[in-house]
Amino acid sequence: MPTVRRLVHEFLERQGLTTIFGNPGSNELPFLAELPSGFRYVLGLHEGAVVGMADGYAQATGRPVLVNLHAASGSGNGMGALTNAVPARTPLVLVAGQQVRPAIGLEANLAVPDPVALMKPLVGWAGEPACAGDVPRALAQAVFEAGLQRRPTYLSVPYDDWSVEADDNAGAVLDRTVQRAAVPDAEQARWLVEQVTTARNPALVLGGDIDAGGHFDAVVGLAERLGAAVWAAPSLFRLPFPNRHPLFRGVLPAGIAPVSEAFEGHDLVLVLGAPVFRYHEYLPGRLLPDGTRLIQVTEDAAAAARAPMGEAVVADPGPVVDLLLKAIDGSGGDTGAFTTPPEPRTGDGGRLHPEQVFAALRDTQPADTAYVVESTSTNSSWWRQIDLRRPGSYYFPAGGGLGFGLPAAVGVGLGQPDRPVVGVIGDGSANYGITALWTAAQLGVPVTVVLLRNGTYGALRWFSELLGVPDVPGLDVPGIDFTRIAEGYGVAAQHVSGDDELRAVLAEPARAPRLVQVDTTPTAPNA
Repeated sequence: MPTVRRLVHEFLERQGLTTIFGNPGSNELPFLAELPSGFRYVLGLHEGAVVGMADGYAQATGRPVLVNLHAASGSGNGMGALTNAVPARTPLVLVAGQQVRPAIGLEANLAVPDPVALMKPLVGWAGEPACAGDVPRALAQAVFEAGLQRRPTYLSVPYDDWSVEADDNAGAVLDRTVQRAAVPDAEQARWLVEQVTTARNPALVLGGDIDAGGHFDAVVGLAERLGAAVWAAPSLFRLPFPNRHPLFRGVLPAGIAPVSEAFEGHDLVLVLGAPVFRYHEYLPGRLLPDGTRLIQVTEDAAAAARAPMGEAVVADPGPVVDLLLKAIDGSGGDTGAFTTPPEPRTGDGGRLHPEQVFAALRDTQPADTAYVVESTSTNSSWWRQIDLRRPGSYYFPAGGGLGFGLPAAVGVGLGQPDRPVVGVIGDGSANYGITALWTAAQLGVPVTVVLLRNGTYGALRWFSELLGVPDVPGLDVPGIDFTRIAEGYGVAAQHVSGDDELRAVLAEPARAPRLVQVDTTPTAPNA
């Protein structure tokens, strides 16, 4: 009979989970033994970076990915990165090593007394097999739950289970498939079409699930056919619509009152592939203006259930967009030309303004470049200058947890090796995931990291003023030379100081990982 380990490896191979991100400890070594030749183990130097890389890889490929964590400490190290993977609905399958079964009750070193409670409520499902024979089924459940819920799952496995011989029934998981088909029924479809086609002035709000689900181009067609104003949902982590399209009104502000103000004059707001809504700043007010209805279409049942207003249909937004396209004749008229970015603002004191950096990226990088952005204080500058017209062009930390950008850029580069990838990273956030540079160097991932160094946590400075506490400590991070850090990890790096020099460096295609450090003037997210 095959061992549990061999059976699980075969199951993972059949499911296409042959790339494993991890940082192993002693409890995990028995699982990693005898890996088939077609598997790839991507080693990260810290579990936060491991989960971030896996998050980027899973988002770029659209498939579940296996993450190998070490007991309680490694799982805890990865939990900060999970706060980004959960709202991004990334299907990560986290497998952690547990002590041998006889040592768990004794709470021996590296035993996890209650692994399910450890990871809840972040993960959508967590478990530990009741016996060694249940490991293959439990692992299959973790994989299927991640795909069905589009949320990370977690399985703790005692390491003595892997060498146990599996029984005859355990092999039944090898041929299993689990699929979801969530489409509106005929009555729901008629109702949706009627509400949209009879609206006097409809608006669309699009979430990251539109881009993640491959519906980017379809919603452009829907918006143009309706002639509808389009917003991206607040707390945007994927761009679902070309940001310079004439119908695009930008990213909704993440406060109740300003969202309601944006909807003034619209009798219908159709929200596709987004929660209603992921507010951030507490700016109270009316949820919706008088005379405005809201309809949400999402396959995330929990998001539909917790929304404070509107009507919801739990369904895949893709088929809904398709049926609306078929039902709407003609077009909403000439939408006009794509908008042109303004001239970038300039910096001072020998430093570039972030707008100059983003304009340089816009002008020098290929049109299909994927940007992984973690520079929150430059958010407004980014959207003023950038021009993104293709699916999968933008990734941002969905939960606001620092440490996503650098690792996710490496993960996106691994997941889409034929596409240029640029990480736009602030110096405050870079330190949280800096070890991902080593992985990029070891695997030769040709990612360009543009590091904006302003010596401060710019977003926190803005928040300190917003909250009326300008005198708080710990907001500055001066004196860090990231070029020397990058070189220590094996990544070529240079410090550029002028606009012409920056453009010349960026115009050269990346053939290996590289870091470009640019000193920039501090800015606020809304400035």
